[in-house]
Amino acid sequence: MKKQKIFFPIVLLLLTIISGCVDNEPNVEDFPNEKISFSYAVTGDYSLDYLVGSVIQFTNNSQVSGTTTWDFGDSTPAVSGEENPTHIYQVAGTYLVKLSIAGEGTSIKKILISDIFPTITVGDIPGGLCEVKTTSIELNVDIPNPQNLEIEYNWIFPEGTVTEDGSAITSSTQANPGKIKFLNVGSQKVRLQTKLGGRTLEEGTVNVQVAYNLFVKTLYYAVKGGNIMAYKLVKEVPADIKIYPFDLGVKSGQHSFNLLFNDSLLYVLDAGKQYYYVNDVDMNLGDGKISVVSRDGKKVETMLTNNGGYAFNDPYYGYIDAASRTLYFSDRNLGISTINLDKRNETMDAGKEPTDRKNFPYWVQNATLGYYGNGYVFGSMNSNFMKVGDTWWWSKTYAGEGLFRFKDADILKTPITGGGVRPASGIVLPNMFIKSFVVDQPRGFVYFTVYNASDAGFYKVPLSEIASILDFAGLRVAGRKIVELVPDSEGSAGEYVSVCQMVLDAEDGSVYFGYRSGDPVKMKSGLKRYNPTTNKVESVIDNVEIYGVTINNAKSKLF
Repeated sequence: MKKQKIFFPIVLLLLTIISGCVDNEPNVEDFPNEKISFSYAVTGDYSLDYLVGSVIQFTNNSQVSGTTTWDFGDSTPAVSGEENPTHIYQVAGTYLVKLSIAGEGTSIKKILISDIFPTITVGDIPGGLCEVKTTSIELNVDIPNPQNLEIEYNWIFPEGTVTEDGSAITSSTQANPGKIKFLNVGSQKVRLQTKLGGRTLEEGTVNVQVAYNLFVKTLYYAVKGGNIMAYKLVKEVPADIKIYPFDLGVKSGQHSFNLLFNDSLLYVLDAGKQYYYVNDVDMNLGDGKISVVSRDGKKVETMLTNNGGYAFNDPYYGYIDAASRTLYFSDRNLGISTINLDKRNETMDAGKEPTDRKNFPYWVQNATLGYYGNGYVFGSMNSNFMKVGDTWWWSKTYAGEGLFRFKDADILKTPITGGGVRPASGIVLPNMFIKSFVVDQPRGFVYFTVYNASDAGFYKVPLSEIASILDFAGLRVAGRKIVELVPDSEGSAGEYVSVCQMVLDAEDGSVYFGYRSGDPVKMKSGLKRYNPTTNKVESVIDNVEIYGVTINNAKSKLF
C-alpha cells in the first residue's frame, strides 16, 4: 500500500513534465521553409508607400503547391484557396503575414503599414522672405488617398492672419484657403484638421517664419525642456504689429546654461543631465556637449561631446574670443578649457582628475591661480565668465563666492596646494552668490544677479564702485538693487541654476536674461529686459522657462 501511495504521484509528475515538454515544442509547419515564399507590393497610386487603405498584392512564389492559407496578421479572417490575394489594412501598425501550404509548411514576413496624415508646405515666396503685413503666401497640402475617399478640411490660422485683401481670417473649410498675409512677426503656426472618409487624421501643422519689415538684431534663448527660439529685438513695436518668437525646431538640450553667438553661428553649451553633485566615480554619467547651430536652425553640428565620461567634465559655461577664434568653456568646478571654433565632432578624452586629460587640457584651473586656498578651494563652483579689456572675470558660487579677476599672466604653470599670491585685479563682490553678470565697459556699469536669500535680486553698480562693495551692507546702498528676484530652486545648494546667463545689447545698454520664478505673483517666469532708459526690468515674454541667452548683433529682417 505504501508503494502504491508513492508510485501514483511520481507517475502523475512524470506525465505532467512530459506533457509540458510536448506543449512547448513549436509546430513543424511554423519552422522556416525555403520552398515556401511570397512577395508583396502596393498596386495603383502610392506604390512606394504602404498606407492605411492601400491595396496590397500578395504573390505566392513557392516552389511547392498545395492548398494555401493566408493570415494577414490583423483582425480579418484567414483566406484559404487563393494563390495571389489582395488585402487592405485599416489600421497603421506592424503585421506578421503568414503563408501556409497544406502538408508543406509556412513562411512568415513582416509588413509595416503607415498612417495617412496631411503634409503642408508653403508655396514659392517672392524674394524668399515672408515679410510682416506685406507678403502674400499660399499653402499647399498633400493627403494620400489610396481609396479616393471624401476629404474634409478645417484650417485654423493664428491671430493676425488676413486674406490678400486684408480681411481677417481665423479658419477655412476649403481645400485651398487662398492667399494669406500675417500681421505679426515670428513663427506663425497654421494648423489643419482633416477627416478622410469620416476618419480623423493626425493634425497637420506648418510654421511660417514671418520676418520684420526693418533690419534689427536677433536674440536667441534656450527653453527648458523645449527648443531654441529666436526673437527680433524691436525696441519700439508698432501698435498694429506683435512680435512673437521664432521656433528654430532645434532642441535646447538638457541644461543649456550658455548660448554664444559668433560669425552667423550659435554655440550651445549643454551641461547634460547630471549637472549638480553626485558621486560619479564609476557611473560615467557624462553626456554634455557643445553644438553648433546655423542662425536659422537649418543646420546642426556637434563640436564636442563628453560621451560617457565623468559628468563634471561636461561643458557648463563659455566665452568666445572672436579674434583668436577660440571658445573657452568651463566644467563644473575645476577649471576652463579651450577649443578652436572650427573644430567639429571632437570627443573629450578625460578622466576624473586634471592630470587624466588626454585632450582639451585646462587653460586655467582653480589651483593655478593665487586665489586657491586664498579666496576659494577645490570645491568652488564655476559659473559665468568673460573678458573685460585685458582682465578676466570669473564667477564662483560655492566654497569661495564672488567674482574673481585675473589676467593671462596671473595663470600659474603648475597647480599649487594653496596660499598663493592673489592677482592684483582682486575679488569683486566677495562672499556673494553671483550666478550671472555682464559688464558694460563703455557705459561703465556692472549688472549682476545675487542669489543670497535676503538680498536676491538684479543689481546695477557703476564699474568704478564695484571694488568698494566688500560686504552685503555695501550691496544694500540705495539705487543698486533694481528689482527683487525670487528664483526657483532648481539644482542644489551652491549649484542653483537661477538666472544662468545675461547678455548685453551694447548698442543701447539693454540687458536680457531668462528668469525662472519661485514666486510668480511677484514676477512671472520669462524673458526679461533691463531698460536703461526707465532703469527698470521689463517682461518681454511671459510664462516660459529659459536657460542661456545670446544676441546676433548683425541686423536683419529674419535671422
